[in-house]
Amino acid sequence: MTTSDSGTPDISIAGDDDLDTPVRLDTPVSFNKSDSDVRDRSIVQKPRMSFRDLIDEMIGGLLARPARLALTALGTVLGIIALVSTLGLAETAGNQIVSRFDELAETRVQVSPANDGFGGSGATSSIPWNSEQRLSRLNGVEAVGTKSDVDVSGALSRSVPVVDPLGIYEHQISVISTSGGLLEAVRGQMRTGRYFDEGHNDRGDAVVVLGPAAAERLNVLRVETQPAIFIGEQSFTVLGIIEDVAREPDLLSAIIMPDGTAQKFFGLDAPAEVHIDAAVGATQLVASQATIALVPDDPESLRVQASQGYTAVRQDVEQDVNALFYVLGGVSLLVGGLGIANVTLVSVLERTPEIGLRRALGAARRHIAAQFLFESTVTGLLGGIIGASLGILVIVVVSAVRDWTPVLESWLALAAVGLGAVIGLLAGTYPALRAARTEPITALRSV
Repeated sequence: MTTSDSGTPDISIAGDDDLDTPVRLDTPVSFNKSDSDVRDRSIVQKPRMSFRDLIDEMIGGLLARPARLALTALGTVLGIIALVSTLGLAETAGNQIVSRFDELAETRVQVSPANDGFGGSGATSSIPWNSEQRLSRLNGVEAVGTKSDVDVSGALSRSVPVVDPLGIYEHQISVISTSGGLLEAVRGQMRTGRYFDEGHNDRGDAVVVLGPAAAERLNVLRVETQPAIFIGEQSFTVLGIIEDVAREPDLLSAIIMPDGTAQKFFGLDAPAEVHIDAAVGATQLVASQATIALVPDDPESLRVQASQGYTAVRQDVEQDVNALFYVLGGVSLLVGGLGIANVTLVSVLERTPEIGLRRALGAARRHIAAQFLFESTVTGLLGGIIGASLGILVIVVVSAVRDWTPVLESWLALAAVGLGAVIGLLAGTYPALRAARTEPITALRSV
């Protein structure tokens, strides 16, 4: 150490490069640290938590109580099952409704004289007797038959040969005449016996077929012994009894005879109506050709009633069915979401000491909230996957039992899985925020 001219002592520090270089004591000593390093010493390091750490914590929290996880996911599973299965069954049932409309309502064509109402009697008709033969040659015609109300001049019907003066066994029953193909055109079925054919029609045989209500009133239950009924004083042999018809329900309570028989015994002038069962998609084509085939020289004398407007009706029915199932599925999902929220909140309360300890060790509020949100979202996602799978299985099983064609929108299964995750996310929002607001000292005091 030496003294400078100013009286300030110089200190020599031995080093590799400057062994004899003096260091003045009044010179600020540098410690080789930047200003930023000095500032960082006064700043608290922000807590960090990687995504991998968050996933590990979430998995640990879920697998710590597997039974609770299963029961929590069960609510979402039931909700998704209800949603997918009900919507799928609604689509399937709607498809069946559409098929029924197509097969029954939208395949019906009816022809009558333009100057007479449907089912009218006693009016001069331009419909020919051989309408069934003419129309059956048209493309798209599955079945065809004529139908007319028969004027029996007030004659009563009975099943006993003796006139009952008290009128107990005599009944006022409507009489309808048809061609042999009408039963198929109205999609009817026989309970017993048979329907008359064109041979009976051409010969004008005294035979009839009874509707079930008419047979019950006349006390005719079997036809093996060829029972006879009387209309006025004329007897008619009963060939069969109808079981049911899909169209023209007035046949169920009537006495039905061939057109030729009605012409022979009651003076029927001509058929009053023609009923056509068309193939699916051929209704309008058949309707446009029917009048020409029946009366080629004056088609305007006939009018055609083809099924129209059923598309809007079936869409309304399908929308009503879907709306009902949407409500049921929404209620089920609400129950599942409330279950997740409740169990997640209970989990937060049970893990309060753990939350306080993690906060004390430096975990931020966002880390705590993110963990519980992840747990509830994964729970909902698992419920969505399982529920969507079981919902599809329900649709297939029910369709197989009912002999339906299962119908399900392709996006519905994927949307159900995503919806389960969203339900879990929303259900876990409040418990996660509550956990994030937990103060470390308060949580640790609850231990």
